[in-house]
Amino acid sequence: MEILSGLILFFIFLLTLLFLSSLWKQQKRSLLLPPGPTPIPLLGTPHYITFDTMCKNFPKLQQKYGNMFTIWQLDNPIVILCGYNTVKDALINHAEEFSHRPTFPIGDKLTEGYNFQSSGTHWRHFRQFILMTLRNIGLGKKPLEERNFMEAEKLIEAINQMEGKPFNPIILLGCAVFNMMSFVLFGRRFEYEDKKLHDLILNTRNHINNLLSRTSQIINMFPIILKLPILWKIHCKDTLSLQSFVRQQIHSHKQTLDINNPRDFIDFFLLKIKEEEGDSIFCDTSLHMFITGLLAAGTDTTTSTLKYCLVQIAQFPDIQVKVQQEIDDVTGSRRPPELSDRPHLPYTNAVIHELQRHLDLSSTAFYHALSKDTEFQGFTLQKGTRVIPYLSSVLFDPTQWETPDEFNPGHFLDENGQFRTKTAFMVFSAGKRECLGVNLARMEIFLFFSALLQKFTFSSVSGQRLSTRSPRPTKFHFIITSQIQAVPRTPNSA
Repeated sequence: MEILSGLILFFIFLLTLLFLSSLWKQQKRSLLLPPGPTPIPLLGTPHYITFDTMCKNFPKLQQKYGNMFTIWQLDNPIVILCGYNTVKDALINHAEEFSHRPTFPIGDKLTEGYNFQSSGTHWRHFRQFILMTLRNIGLGKKPLEERNFMEAEKLIEAINQMEGKPFNPIILLGCAVFNMMSFVLFGRRFEYEDKKLHDLILNTRNHINNLLSRTSQIINMFPIILKLPILWKIHCKDTLSLQSFVRQQIHSHKQTLDINNPRDFIDFFLLKIKEEEGDSIFCDTSLHMFITGLLAAGTDTTTSTLKYCLVQIAQFPDIQVKVQQEIDDVTGSRRPPELSDRPHLPYTNAVIHELQRHLDLSSTAFYHALSKDTEFQGFTLQKGTRVIPYLSSVLFDPTQWETPDEFNPGHFLDENGQFRTKTAFMVFSAGKRECLGVNLARMEIFLFFSALLQKFTFSSVSGQRLSTRSPRPTKFHFIITSQIQAVPRTPNSA
């Protein structure tokens, strides 16, 4: 009994010591940080940490504390940046200081340390290689654009089979986008009826959702959970399935590699491994992990964007007619719209950009970290401090958009009706950590969307409506589950 009492007292003493240590650390660091909700010692501000609660609570915290505030994950402060001026100042004017990424246990275990969230020299080398390889494969050139035309034709054929009946286009769009990524990475495509393709699309979506889930946040806070292999396999089964598929593709490429005729991303990477023989960051493991990351991110985000574009354009028939008329005037009903047509399709381009702005796909950019101690807008941010740019606050900043809460393609049109770019359009983030696949995604979204509007008129299924400012969970549930109708346009109407 005395031993038990002694153990209880010891644990109370230990807990008290940890509590006081945490309190002291938080108070000491808070003196240099932006204000924010009071953290709980040992726990931080857990009610603001999960992705959905971030999106729900950040506007309230911004209104209370201003464009910079601090939340806490355990003893780690996270500085939130809000509004166009503050986010631009960080990501563009102080790009180097805000260019690092923090490490997270679940990401490191999944990728063995090779991922897009690395920092320093390794990250720069990988980024340069990936961008150069995408150009070598044909990004921005006619061959890859023609591949997109072919995939759009397959997508149009599949939608035609719906015969104007209500359907959920998420799978068909996923097939088209996955096939574009598959061509770039593996040099192959799948038929839309292939069950393997459907499984892979589901794997990519679940992989992304798992990384953003509450479970992953808890694992990152308490990495000892990673020692439980059964829980790990259950939580990451889709990621492991995706990695297995990628491993098979790499093995196949090794057997058929022609050093004088690289076919796709894997071939270029394999040649780089041969070139950098020895102790290099370019190795089988980094190839495996980067391919998995590119495949998942490139498929899921573009698919969700296209689905939202179709769902929303169906709710604005007048805008849809204007887009179709502009496409008809430039390309007619036979020739599909090309990238070279984009300057002649200002309204279509503006509608696409406004749809992306309202989708607000990435409400927050992924975590950044300070590369060195930095004086920023009156605060001293220490090296390694985690930072989250709140992109929603930029995309709906009333100082940058005339009617931020309304769907208004005029945001991207000048007084002459010509398309205008806006630096506040940060749907792909900004600065040194802008999305690696931004140009590929822009090409796919423009070519698929314009090809579909040329051939179909989309309408909402009775009773299914979505507010442009619906809460994020509501919006994404609607994107995944909602149905639309696609009525073929006759040559006379096109």
